[in-house]
Amino acid sequence: MDDIQMVIPCLMGVEGLVGDELRAMEARAVEAQNARVVFRGDEALLARANLWCRYGERVQVLLGTFRALSFEELFQGVRALPWERWIGRTDAFPVKGRCVGSKLSSLPDCQSIVKKAVVERLSGKYGIQWFEESGSLHQVQFLILKDQVSIMLDTSGAGLHKRGYRANATEAPIKETLAAAMAHLSRLRRDANMVDPLCGSGTILIESALYALNVAPGLRRRFSAEGWSCLPQGVWAQERRRALDLARWGEPFHAHGYDIDGAAVSLALENAKIAGVAAKVSVEQRDISKFSPVEDYGCVICNPPYGERLLDLRAAEELYRQMGRVFQPKRGWNYSVITPDENFESCFGRQADRRRKLYNGMIRCQLYMYYKNGR
Repeated sequence: MDDIQMVIPCLMGVEGLVGDELRAMEARAVEAQNARVVFRGDEALLARANLWCRYGERVQVLLGTFRALSFEELFQGVRALPWERWIGRTDAFPVKGRCVGSKLSSLPDCQSIVKKAVVERLSGKYGIQWFEESGSLHQVQFLILKDQVSIMLDTSGAGLHKRGYRANATEAPIKETLAAAMAHLSRLRRDANMVDPLCGSGTILIESALYALNVAPGLRRRFSAEGWSCLPQGVWAQERRRALDLARWGEPFHAHGYDIDGAAVSLALENAKIAGVAAKVSVEQRDISKFSPVEDYGCVICNPPYGERLLDLRAAEELYRQMGRVFQPKRGWNYSVITPDENFESCFGRQADRRRKLYNGMIRCQLYMYYKNGR
């Protein structure tokens, strides 16, 4: 098995979580950086990371890094990389990337230079001048950040947040990777009585169930690198079997979702069915004012509508006040609420016991956690 350097880009605020889960997968040389985590492993780990990464956005092979202040330096740096190890004679290798705070700022020019360098390297290795690119997709990606170039091959295809269960969603849904991070940070237990009283299309319910039952989030989807001839095909079947063996379907976990919108209720139930967790998820049409922590213990995790998102500011803040009234401190109960509204605690009526900065896409948020008198 080869030693491969890889990188997982992620939302800011969850780098540590991604690093921890990679170490649990037996990755080596794990290093959390700003909005990404670098690590090393073999081909089996490449497949495992795609199947298991709950909080990251995609798994990329990191072919190399170098400094480039000119197009010539960019060309030479890219051409020096071992492209023939990954890309065959007929494989497709389109190029896309980003330039941030660098002397090389023209994205189209950088894309053209990178493509030309890859073609020249492969032409020399294969003895051909024209590539039909009719085979499997090998998406070349580059990042030029403050003149430092990173060259990657994407192994995931669609982003890892696309688990395969959310073909449809209600307006402004939360990202699956962020919902999974919230479940982890809320210290969700395997026997949890989990509640989302503003569940929308059910993303937090489903991600909480997958987390509590130890189900690999990528188990129901495919990945770009599954079609790569340069990887031993047996690793994907092997890692899927391993993931199935590790799932704990018998845990007493159950998630309860509520929403005032009947269409959202139907959608959440359908998504839970597609995700394979319908037996562990129930959803009803109910207003949040009806919520009450009546059971002995429970874990509430929710993503209320933002003032800039679905409700006007006044309506959003009235919702926060209502949440403060019904989310009462109780032994055995804890509450986690994510919002970008800096006035949340004032409207809610209590200071959070803990806060965690997270990003919902490009929106900076806080996860407000309440657990005193509840644990």
